[in-house]
Amino acid sequence: MIKNPPPGAPVPPILAPRNGYLFLDRAKFRASFAADVDEEKGRVHGRLAGCLGVSRLSGERSANRRGKNKPSWYLVTTEDKMIPPAAQRAMSKRAGSTVVEEKGSHAIYVSKPRPVAALIQTAAKGVHVGAH
Repeated sequence: MIKNPPPGAPVPPILAPRNGYLFLDRAKFRASFAADVDEEKGRVHGRLAGCLGVSRLSGERSANRRGKNKPSWYLVTTEDKMIPPAAQRAMSKRAGSTVVEEKGSHAIYVSKPRPVAALIQTAAKGVHVGAH
């Protein structure tokens, strides 16, 4: 997703790897990650943003595929500038997920918690108690 983004796709503000980790450019964080979050919360969120191990970006699928036949749900965030919505749709299709789309950034759980909670509640109703 990051290596060869489609033309016109937003490019996340990922800095060059350091010691095997990637970091986000804090100056560009809010615009890319949390554009629909108020400025103060966006700044706090940016300061709390962690790092990602370069090894996680190898593109290899997990060897643990036990969950491939389990139901899943995906919230496509249509204003996301970290993971393009088209890529989210492709990932959710590959997973066979039930998809809900909502206008929002990558940080939709902060800007619009209600649709996120509603999707979680819907998913919880679809999972049998005691299922693994």
